[in-house]
Amino acid sequence: MSFQSIVPKKSISLFVKNIWVFESEVKNLKTSLPFFADGYPGLMFQQTDNGLIVRPHDKTMPEIFLYGQTIKPIELEISGAYLLIVFQLYPFVLRALFNLVPQNINDNCYYLDELMANGDMKSLVTKLRTSDIVEDKIEIISNLLLSFLERKKQDSDYHIREAVLRIICTNGQESIRVIAEKSNLNIRTFERRFLHETGLSPKQFAKIIQFQASMEQLTVKDYTKLTDIVYQNGFADQSHFIRVFKAFTGKTPKRFKK
Repeated sequence: MSFQSIVPKKSISLFVKNIWVFESEVKNLKTSLPFFADGYPGLMFQQTDNGLIVRPHDKTMPEIFLYGQTIKPIELEISGAYLLIVFQLYPFVLRALFNLVPQNINDNCYYLDELMANGDMKSLVTKLRTSDIVEDKIEIISNLLLSFLERKKQDSDYHIREAVLRIICTNGQESIRVIAEKSNLNIRTFERRFLHETGLSPKQFAKIIQFQASMEQLTVKDYTKLTDIVYQNGFADQSHFIRVFKAFTGKTPKRFKK
């Protein structure tokens, strides 16, 4: 399997954090790709020999779809060759661009044909299928997102957008109350508006971002002992870290590392 992480063009960078490309040309292989909570919903295009199934939901996915916050761990099961293109979206985008209620698709997905005319959807899928170059497919999806941007029905909540970016920049370690104060909002109003815009409470979002930072450090082996990860990522102690890690991956850090 090959993997690319692509920085989005400036035209879409305000609502797309990253673009991932997973690809394999091996036809007689079954692949399972694990996905864990990362704080971001997304848009995925999949081109596969035999379809893509999400476990444990046993759901066969369409070629292009939106997905909400992934809180419980899942696996994408693919048989044969495949190409996956994932646009990682900022969490305030589902409401602002697509007029969706983010909470409604936590651990779930939303089919784009519910947002597009039938002919437009068929044309989009045909373009994506027949284009041979990954960069061209990315351009097609980028233009699709820009078309939603042009007709978006509401602006994102500026205070919450800035709070989301602040939580990301601090790896979830800054006090939620302090972030609310910097947003000039009382804590209850801040929590209500954050949940409304992102589908998560600010505390839950911060915990996911904190977990992601620790998982990345564990994965690239950027530590001497486990307690380095614990304290550098703001966990109270090792048992707290293990408890959070297991909640999001289903595994202890030791098992995950193996």
